[in-house]
Amino acid sequence: MIDIVLWLPTLVWGAIFIWSYRREPRQFRNAFFFFFLCASALGALSSQLDQWWITLPIGLAVALAPFVTIIFMLVNEVQLVRREGFSLSHALPLLFACAIVAWFLAVPLALVVEAPGLVLGFLFALTLCGAWFFLSFTALLLYSWLYRSLPRKRQYDFIVIHGAGLNGTDLTPLLRGRVDRAYDLWVKQDKKGVFVPSGGRGTDEVISEAEAMARYLRSRGVPDSAIVLEDRSTTTWENLTYSRDLITRLSSATPERAALVTSDYHVFRTAMYARAVGFNADGLGSKTASYYFPTAFIREFIAISRRYWWPYALIMGLWALATVAIYALSAVS
Repeated sequence: MIDIVLWLPTLVWGAIFIWSYRREPRQFRNAFFFFFLCASALGALSSQLDQWWITLPIGLAVALAPFVTIIFMLVNEVQLVRREGFSLSHALPLLFACAIVAWFLAVPLALVVEAPGLVLGFLFALTLCGAWFFLSFTALLLYSWLYRSLPRKRQYDFIVIHGAGLNGTDLTPLLRGRVDRAYDLWVKQDKKGVFVPSGGRGTDEVISEAEAMARYLRSRGVPDSAIVLEDRSTTTWENLTYSRDLITRLSSATPERAALVTSDYHVFRTAMYARAVGFNADGLGSKTASYYFPTAFIREFIAISRRYWWPYALIMGLWALATVAIYALSAVS
């Protein structure tokens, strides 16, 4: 028999998530609603069945998650450097693993040497920041997968393709994957819709990314009448803002529905930014090489966290206030 009380949190989180998703699927809060829905459903299922072969793997997965993450990130770092070379952005998996190791070493060491209360308090605040970091990272990873996986049965009037750097005048494999994904969408909707290749010319580039994408589309048989260039942007935000303005001009007074085609790891941030700039568009993703996905997604998460920095500031601010209050009280007494 199903225990309704046991499943009540799952029902509540499910209702909240569905309501929020139907209102606007491009919101960051949906990631947390979906995470709590999954967590409560998993907890209710394990309690309902009460079988060791279910609870034991879940417990082991939680306990071993940090160690598995460290090993995975280190292996991924080696693969990434071998294929792409070393750079600061390519060092993200290594830094991610080192941060986890540093925490596991610092906390026990501080307790063993009986570090001052100020140090312990600071480590506690960092632990809370780390907990929030991993919670939000996991939530975003799950929801971004859901967002890009759900089918979208609509006709798009415009197909915006986000630039991603060039190899001379040729597309890089990453950018070619985006253009191919956009082309497949265009073919699927009976070759209707206008392409908007979006990307300016970098300081080390011969032509703009938009022009390079347009040349590739023409080589695949797309007529010039179905291509409109946006060749000024240098960031994701500019991609969206300039493309929105261009589409608004082309659509007279009525903004049309657009598809934003980018790499799969970049889809949800692109959709979030589109909502922020008032762009009526859906994100669609092209596949990314498995060895490149972790570092790319970490970079995406950091970019999103920069816009949602307040939880970290709140935690550290409360720690600072508590520290000042404790020292003030001790001075008075």
